[in-house]
Amino acid sequence: MKSASDTYTLTNGVKIPCIGFGTWQTPDGEVCVAAVKAALAAGYRHIDTAQGYGNEASVGQAVRESGIPREDLFITSKLTNSEHGYDKTLAAFEGSLQKLGLDYLDLFLIHWPNPIAFRDHWEDANAGTWRAFEELYRAGRIRAIGVSNFRPHHLDTLLKTAEIAPMVNQIRLCPGDTQDTVVQDCRSRHIQLEAYSPLGVGKALQAPEIQALAQKYGKSPAQICLRWSLQNGFLPLPKSVTPARIRENLQVFDFELAAGDMQTISALKGIASYAADPDTITW
Repeated sequence: MKSASDTYTLTNGVKIPCIGFGTWQTPDGEVCVAAVKAALAAGYRHIDTAQGYGNEASVGQAVRESGIPREDLFITSKLTNSEHGYDKTLAAFEGSLQKLGLDYLDLFLIHWPNPIAFRDHWEDANAGTWRAFEELYRAGRIRAIGVSNFRPHHLDTLLKTAEIAPMVNQIRLCPGDTQDTVVQDCRSRHIQLEAYSPLGVGKALQAPEIQALAQKYGKSPAQICLRWSLQNGFLPLPKSVTPARIRENLQVFDFELAAGDMQTISALKGIASYAADPDTITW
């Protein structure tokens, strides 16, 4: 891999930039607009947001103000937990497009498989949501459709009624939280894995093993974590509001981690805590 413009190819042939800019916990307004514009100026062409982040309008503003042609960008959003089911999903999607100021999305994801509001009928709710996703996809309003935080049993259930298989599963993946079972399952289904919180919300950067490798390669701990993610075939979504770090997180294409160092990182356990259990979340 040479640059952020390098891509993975999804099962439907759509190409997705191999690293994206995350906006989770980036507050709506000037902070978000400035961060996304800094990311686009640095060379990111893949921006990840969600209805639940509350910052879609700011992401859209930054995209417009960047002056970059829409067809050169890859924009992702996610369905918020309260809007599962066929009718609600269609309405929520229109809301996202309106806030973003876009005519289409490149990728739309079910954010969580089993929200508390649907806990006693999450399977049916997801089936209805996915039917809406498929309809929007076939109409050309979404270029690719997928899921987030899905474990194998959630995918099994979805695929009982799905006519189109998810192309992406966005899960928490970072040194210390490798979700090996989910990763293996998605690979067997040819589902592209996206890695949110690829730096373990900063905790992974403090690990002595990561810091030692940063010294060895002359890179930052964040760059080591992101390179590990890329070499695993994951699609990392680093988040920052600091222009220097935004640029630094993209400078991961000029070195390669040795196999032994990859194994050292992959063997780390719990250094950045673990992903929430999607079947027991309270939101």
